[in-house]
Amino acid sequence: MRYSKYSIVIVGSGISGLYLANKLAESKNFQDGILLVTKDELFSGSSSLAQGGIVSVIPEINPVDSVESHIKDTIKAGCGLNNLNTVKIVSEQSSLIAQELMRFGVKFDRNENKALNFTLEGAHSCPRILHSEGDSTGRIIEQTLCARLSEQSNVELYDKTMACELLVDGNKTCKGLVVYNWENDYYEAIYSSNVILATGGIGQIYKNTTNPSVSTGDGVALAYFAGAEVSDMEFVQFHPTALYCKDKSSMPLVSESARGEGAKLVDLDGEYFAKNYHHLADLAPRDVVARAINEQIAINKTEYVNLDISQIGIDNFKRRFPTITKLCSDNNIDLSSGLIPVIPAEHYFMGGIKVDSNSKTSVENLYAIGECACTGLHGANRLASNSLLECAVFAERLCSYLLQNPVMAPKKHDETIKNTIDKYINQDSFMDNQKEFIKVLFDELKDTMTNYVGIVRTEKGLLHALETINSLKLRTESVLFDSKQKYELKNALCVADLVVCAALKRKNSVGAHYRADYPHRAVEVNNIKDLSYEVVNNYDKILAK
Repeated sequence: MRYSKYSIVIVGSGISGLYLANKLAESKNFQDGILLVTKDELFSGSSSLAQGGIVSVIPEINPVDSVESHIKDTIKAGCGLNNLNTVKIVSEQSSLIAQELMRFGVKFDRNENKALNFTLEGAHSCPRILHSEGDSTGRIIEQTLCARLSEQSNVELYDKTMACELLVDGNKTCKGLVVYNWENDYYEAIYSSNVILATGGIGQIYKNTTNPSVSTGDGVALAYFAGAEVSDMEFVQFHPTALYCKDKSSMPLVSESARGEGAKLVDLDGEYFAKNYHHLADLAPRDVVARAINEQIAINKTEYVNLDISQIGIDNFKRRFPTITKLCSDNNIDLSSGLIPVIPAEHYFMGGIKVDSNSKTSVENLYAIGECACTGLHGANRLASNSLLECAVFAERLCSYLLQNPVMAPKKHDETIKNTIDKYINQDSFMDNQKEFIKVLFDELKDTMTNYVGIVRTEKGLLHALETINSLKLRTESVLFDSKQKYELKNALCVADLVVCAALKRKNSVGAHYRADYPHRAVEVNNIKDLSYEVVNNYDKILAK
């Protein structure tokens, strides 16, 4: 066991973690330094895969837009279950975030007049999405933040290092964490009174997901095991258009921006069907489009539908969407046909660790930002391109809070957390012959979640899923040797259990949570239950409240 002490520890190296690390590093105020822990390597998370862009409400240069308009769109997509204060904060600070990212060196695309180029995405009432190199926004932002961070002398990076457990004393105060360097096979107890979880999503609990292999719900599980509150666990968003690829653990995303630019969903006979499900057709909220595709696949007994890009023009499409073009080429899809095969896949998690407007969890000195945090911004369904904005806004706010409320790192060998540390001393190393067994268990979890806790749910299916998850937990106990894979499976089972239990409790259909046995869309606004859906559509009255 190794021991260390840092003023601040950030777990996760996506855009939320990188943005926060960069902002904190500028202050030079943290005498014990800042540590950034990442489970794999930089660029291995979801942030670099974000194609569409980042919401930026800047009425002074985009006069068709307004904060009020963005607030209404966000609430409408979230079915009124959003935290209205959070929505207001995020929308109002979006202009600042765009300025800060450009100050860091991010170059957003501009039009022929060299003005910022805003694009339209589904469920937005006007073009307000900034993008970079067409459909490479996440990658460009992450590369820029990483390059800037490499110049900071007060930030240290631990890569290929798995966070195993938070060190929480009897007063429910976080005093650090235990990590496992799986490349060199050693544990380290890190003392810190500022631990920030920025670990991303939960996509790998599903068979079909756009998330990379590292997205196993680690942060949510760590916080839950430490006694932190979680919220909105039933709300799992399925992106309507993942590139149809067989036998891939991570499915490439076909950005919603493609439909914003004019692409249309058609079945394998070429019939345009989205207009049959919603008046916004292809640009309806994601949960609506995902269910429409899911139903169309079932009706036609096919494995996928097509995205018809012919109205954009093949050459125009290649220029506007170079990342998608390359993904199609890499998967032997000929764009000259004008058709891209797509299916829905798990994409984003609206639930997670419950935090306040300063990213504080219910455990003292523990914070959460990014996809693993539940800020209340998204409600029952995330509005497109609000996610990168949320990452940066809450990282910005948390930086300000930590600067104004400094907390010294705790002393080493604090007796209240010694027992937690001791159990990791002299742990047996992982044995290769158990890798396959863990994979079998993980595959069973993925199949169960996909079949019974996916786009359409029923009580019978959810109860079957819960029974299977409990069985998998018991079988996991026979894995005697610690490893990255074992911790990931443990975390994934914890998160899957929480998702299923939350889905069982919500006996209505709203947003991304659709119960076939309770199809009525019972809407809740500001915790006031059973309001009619018509009330939710009157956003001026909601905002006035």
